[in-house]
Amino acid sequence: MRASIDGWNGRMRSLGEWLKRRQRSIRHLQWGIVAVYLLLVAVPAFLPLPGRAAHLWNNLTLIAQFAFWGVWWPFVLLSMVLFGRAWCGFFCPEGALTELVSARGKGRAVPRWVTWGGWPFVAFASTTIYGQMVSVYQYPKPVLVILGGSTVAAVAVGYLYGRNKRVWCRYLCPVNGVFGLLAKLAPLHFRIDPQAWQASQRRHDHIESINCAPLVPIRTMKGSARCHMCGRCSDFRGAVSLELRSPNAEIVTVAGAQNDPWQTVLLLFGLMGVAFGAFDWPTSPWYVAVKQAIAAWLVDHGLLWPIEYSAPWWLLTNYPARSDVLTVLDGAVLLGHILLAATLMGVVVGLTLALAMRACGRWSWRRFHHLAQTLIPLAGCGVFLGLSALTVSLLRTEGIQLPWIGIARLAFLAGASVWTLWLAWRVAGIYAAGARRLLAVALVGAGAAIAAAGWGGLFWG
Repeated sequence: MRASIDGWNGRMRSLGEWLKRRQRSIRHLQWGIVAVYLLLVAVPAFLPLPGRAAHLWNNLTLIAQFAFWGVWWPFVLLSMVLFGRAWCGFFCPEGALTELVSARGKGRAVPRWVTWGGWPFVAFASTTIYGQMVSVYQYPKPVLVILGGSTVAAVAVGYLYGRNKRVWCRYLCPVNGVFGLLAKLAPLHFRIDPQAWQASQRRHDHIESINCAPLVPIRTMKGSARCHMCGRCSDFRGAVSLELRSPNAEIVTVAGAQNDPWQTVLLLFGLMGVAFGAFDWPTSPWYVAVKQAIAAWLVDHGLLWPIEYSAPWWLLTNYPARSDVLTVLDGAVLLGHILLAATLMGVVVGLTLALAMRACGRWSWRRFHHLAQTLIPLAGCGVFLGLSALTVSLLRTEGIQLPWIGIARLAFLAGASVWTLWLAWRVAGIYAAGARRLLAVALVGAGAAIAAAGWGGLFWG
């Protein structure tokens, strides 16, 4: 068994060194993706909306819609769990653009407001909610505003700050935090050998410097959350190598020492809260019931403008030709639904984590945040299932039926729940034993069951 692992690690190290030698080819690949990305983001916004005769194979707008929401987003999330942040290092157009501009920009020092730890949650939540308000999954103009606006912001940040760096990716990208959480589950990582590093320093080896664009402190790197897997640092000082690891390793052995409250906020209120609310509201009977009740009250009191008036398409969905218009009332109830879902999910699941933490001993924020990390598989699975539902809907529109999709969703959800429970067992075992350990796992499982029930209700009513 050990020989087999060593053999695979040898292949992985060779792959890492191959990536290091192929940086020019990777750059060419990135620029090809940038060209396709800009085409799909910009051009459809200026074309007429697809007619009834339009299909995925003959209409650029539908091609772009399927590429972004049917393929790109769900499977980029899945790639984080499989390969770490290789998407960021090899393919991301915003990363390539911000690094290119940074090499020729002002090169200013990164200000303190940029490094604020809450940006991953704020950026993810705000773009997710705004995307629902303007129906970003259905129409190309909101895509241009959100994705195009994000790209312009990435270029601007690259021009102002850093030198050959990806300051945008490290601190401000709306999905940086989400990618970082999911990458902790990846079975691939670049491992740092501290002894080899120190031996290289003692020998006073002349080593050419490397540019870690996402600003990772390579010498002290212990996890994959920030690493873009680009391969530039492979074999640096003879101490950096691409290797296999257990998908549980980072959560169990590393996450406990990285006490980051904002990761817990993003996990509970973002991935498990805002994302669920964003996918839930279109089919939620509660959304309809609350909107009807408020509308009745407004009519009884002669306040008709919230029911009658909408806003420009860049504030609220407004496409009368498609009979798709959100009034002020619709937008307010939608916003309230997502915020309430996020608050309830975050608070309730957070309470189960707090009880699980107390089952292990005295109150400890470090232990609380460590137990929260065990929910990453389930949280990531929920978002993947929500996004892949768009894939299924787009394919069904083209007459492509997937009769097995219900079983696949159930398998994903069950597998992610079991993974979460196994991680909870491993982490709880660090802090408690016996009945206390079992109680802690049961309480984490209760929180996981609440989240899984929410996604189950979305798909199976």
